[in-house]
Amino acid sequence: MARVTPLAADANPDLQESFGHYAKLLGYVPNSVLIMQHKPKMVKALALLAQSVWDPASKVPLGFKRLVAYMASRKHGCNYSMAHAAEAAHRAGIDDAKLDAVIDYRSSALYNDAERVALEFAEAAASQPNVVTDELMARLKQHWSDEQIVEFAGAVSLNGFLNRWNDTIAPALEAEPIEFGEHYLARHGWSVGKHRP
Repeated sequence: MARVTPLAADANPDLQESFGHYAKLLGYVPNSVLIMQHKPKMVKALALLAQSVWDPASKVPLGFKRLVAYMASRKHGCNYSMAHAAEAAHRAGIDDAKLDAVIDYRSSALYNDAERVALEFAEAAASQPNVVTDELMARLKQHWSDEQIVEFAGAVSLNGFLNRWNDTIAPALEAEPIEFGEHYLARHGWSVGKHRP
């Protein structure tokens, strides 16, 4: 049970545009946002940030950027955000085999050197304390532009906020990511019962 009561999706009519953005990004309005609407300006600010991070005009393929977010949430241990990010990666075109192999990205033939270093960056940036080094950044820059690195940092940082929010507030996980997680993420150590701190 959530630690703060979610409000109905129609509780704040001025948030309908923001909710429309969440529905477009995820296919539904997440319970975490229904709780956040106790402070409507937070919902609007998060929606704007999410729109910029998940911009279809991104220089990084959106499916892969969602995998970056998944690895950041996995490092943090936030099963709520893991399920959302993995489901969104799959919806954005990441196939089953590649999604399944993401936890083995260092050795999987399904990942190339550019993807490996980006996923390593996601884990390092999500670590507490942060363990991104100059050496890691130099390797990242061998494959990715500064603009793309900003996109990766944006995805990790957005998920960092959401990881803290979700583990603190403990929203109920929605039916769609539960079903997805149970089907696709069991090998990753994910279970519906572990989405709370």
